[in-house]
Amino acid sequence: MNKEKKHILVVDDELSMRELLEYILLKEGYDVSMAENGQTAIKMLHQIPYDLLLCDIRLGDLSGLDVLRASKVKNPNTTVILISAFASTETAVEAMNEGAYDYVPKPFDNEELKQTIKNALELKTIDHEKEFLDDELKKNLHFDNIVGNSPGMQHIYDMIMQVAKTTTNILITGESGTGKELIAKAIHEKSDRKDQSFVAINCGGIPENLMESELFGHKKGAFTGAAFDKKGLFETGHRGTVFLDEIAEMGFPLQVKLLRAIQEKMIRPVGSNDDISVDIRIISATNKHLAEEVISGKFREDLFFRLNVIEIKVPPLRQRKGDIRPLAQHFLEKYSDQMGKEIKKISSYAIDLLQKYDFPGNVRELENIMERSVALSSTNILLPDNLSISLHKRRWIEGVKNRRFDLEDVSKGVMLEEILEEIEKAYLKKALECSEGNKKKAADLLGLRYRSLWHRLEKMGLDAKQP
Repeated sequence: MNKEKKHILVVDDELSMRELLEYILLKEGYDVSMAENGQTAIKMLHQIPYDLLLCDIRLGDLSGLDVLRASKVKNPNTTVILISAFASTETAVEAMNEGAYDYVPKPFDNEELKQTIKNALELKTIDHEKEFLDDELKKNLHFDNIVGNSPGMQHIYDMIMQVAKTTTNILITGESGTGKELIAKAIHEKSDRKDQSFVAINCGGIPENLMESELFGHKKGAFTGAAFDKKGLFETGHRGTVFLDEIAEMGFPLQVKLLRAIQEKMIRPVGSNDDISVDIRIISATNKHLAEEVISGKFREDLFFRLNVIEIKVPPLRQRKGDIRPLAQHFLEKYSDQMGKEIKKISSYAIDLLQKYDFPGNVRELENIMERSVALSSTNILLPDNLSISLHKRRWIEGVKNRRFDLEDVSKGVMLEEILEEIEKAYLKKALECSEGNKKKAADLLGLRYRSLWHRLEKMGLDAKQP
């Protein structure tokens, strides 16, 4: 975006606010015009096709909504952002339904305001924004319901296409909630086995004494309760794909039998004397460091090498925050359709709120937030107040946003080590975010040696052992 060519009209009846906004926008390189009331603003809108109108809702003569409507009549392509210390949810929704890009509550954060303006000018109008989001979703939905266009996800899409046509076993690693099963399904759907079964089992969700029967089946009378013959998932998935989720939770004795099944392509149901030949492709997943489980003696090394022929590492959502907007929009449309609601847009301020949160529960947590927000929303636009984020999450976000380091506090007594640790941790996390989790690049960004970065990450508990 060439900001030097963007012309912004600021409308506010307070001189101090006009001067502040003019200073902020001129410093960013925009051309700025000022209007002290609604009538003057409308006259100016008839003379020049401004790129963006930044207008207070409460003016001395007309309201900001009046100026908004006049702007949309004269030049529908002018993007409008309303600001106010008094806007209610109803007013904000009315403004956005009238065609405003967003509303900004006073007092606003200067950096957030600049980012909102930047986003608005890049998207240009609400119609263009919707078109942009639709294009993003179409572009990103290459593999079933996987959404995301960050470099980390683009790499995974490339990996899916490379490995799908092979028969090689795949290990998918990543934190809980990152979408490992979706990736496994995508590999299956792109493979030559797509017309056969995809069967999945959570190795940590079934008691160990029943897991063998689930995988390999059993014969009638093999154990108490075995009233009939039952096929296991390996037999059900013959010529298809078997997905073993949370593979690290599988007990050691069953690991031996799984290894035999992989090596010999044969299974033996519980209580049977006969082997059954099976042709399956195994995709497994874990949120643990499986190599460390091998070192600690909890997982067989030979089985590890059989499963980990190719590893796909899924980055956590906090390392690909650019995916939050398309993901949130995807879940918004999904649950709006399911619940029969007409919610089509998320306020950019609501997106900002989501992007400030680290999502320890990853994509699954974001989906849960969006589902709950849609269910509880009574408007057709999700605003920050509508966003169903729990109180402790909001406090976490506000704590990050509002943290300031004031030397005057020293006179009252401070915990210097805690302050320095907080600063260091914030810079480390930001560097990892900017580098998409690439620790060598993160070290370069911070002017550190790689080993020094590694030790700092370990000290801070920021997953230094994950490449």
